[in-house]
Amino acid sequence: MILNSSSAFKPEYDRKDELRAFDETKTGVKGLVDAGITEVPRMFVLATPETILNSDQQSGLPKPSLPTIDLEGINEDPIRRKEVIEKVKDALESWGFFQMVNHGIPVDILEGVKKAVSGFYEQDSEVKKQWYTRDLSEKRSRVVYNSNFDLYAAPVTNWRDTFFCTMAPNPPKPHELPAPCRDMLPEYSNRVMKLGCCLFELISEALGLDPNHLVDMGCTEGLQVLGHYYPSCPQPELTIGTPNHADNSFITILLQDHVGGLQVLYENQWTDVTPIPGALVVNAGDLLQLITNDKFVSAQHKVLTNKISSRVSVASFFSTGSNPGSKTFEPIKELLSGDNPAKYRATTVKEYVDYYLGKGLDGTSALSYFKI
Repeated sequence: MILNSSSAFKPEYDRKDELRAFDETKTGVKGLVDAGITEVPRMFVLATPETILNSDQQSGLPKPSLPTIDLEGINEDPIRRKEVIEKVKDALESWGFFQMVNHGIPVDILEGVKKAVSGFYEQDSEVKKQWYTRDLSEKRSRVVYNSNFDLYAAPVTNWRDTFFCTMAPNPPKPHELPAPCRDMLPEYSNRVMKLGCCLFELISEALGLDPNHLVDMGCTEGLQVLGHYYPSCPQPELTIGTPNHADNSFITILLQDHVGGLQVLYENQWTDVTPIPGALVVNAGDLLQLITNDKFVSAQHKVLTNKISSRVSVASFFSTGSNPGSKTFEPIKELLSGDNPAKYRATTVKEYVDYYLGKGLDGTSALSYFKI
């Protein structure tokens, strides 16, 4: 079934039926584009188009620029390391985001994993369908591919397809991964895990804690890698790639291609996260905001669609996701005082993520549910 926006003018339009029909194709948004649609189906249309949402920004003012932090020499030069820690602290307190260069992952690895993700989506639809599922409890679901994890919960459908796999603590065997990803995904994930441990040391020191504090807490125990695909869109002003949201992680390390479209909310203004060749984007997730008691912010961000080109990104979430675990997380006691009491109750990662996934990307913060 090809969905068409002409259904918007039919009084018998049933959103649930359209969602179900879309889901049953198991080909995602890319399937619609491959089928040759020229109008955005109604299920994707925002109540307030992006052109209107962005029109209230004062375009005459110079736009702030996301901090870029150079990690060169942080393990050799103590003075350099201290400078970088201060920059990380400032970025996570104000932006919740920064880009980083000289992070240690070679460009050929970055290019290779982007090519692997593109290769997954460029496979024949019948091959991709074997990975398509919404049942996260299936043991075979080491890799989950679908379009919109919150398809039936969110108020609007996003112009985005995704696959994700849990790469730590129990990574899949190579044969359990899609063929285009078997070589690059494990290699990239190992590199990201090493980089993540380095970043958590810097973040711990930025909080005035021992370098191993966040790693010892368990912030690096889980790693989920998501391959996002945003097809070119015939009417990009009517829909959104990913709506305004914060991440359900401690931190996220994002590799984006050259296309652009990622924006972060800074001082009530949407600011472009301009792609820098060879750079990676880091952002705080809700779980980091919770354990730092709001010292570091989990910034709202979104992804715009465009008419010119598809966009690929690879998001690495440091989180154990919905995996069972009894370990609880709460505001770090060393950061609390009489003037700064705990703002959040203790929770497991599973409880938090299950709530986040069940709520969907509805424009509200999942953190509010865990406030004291």
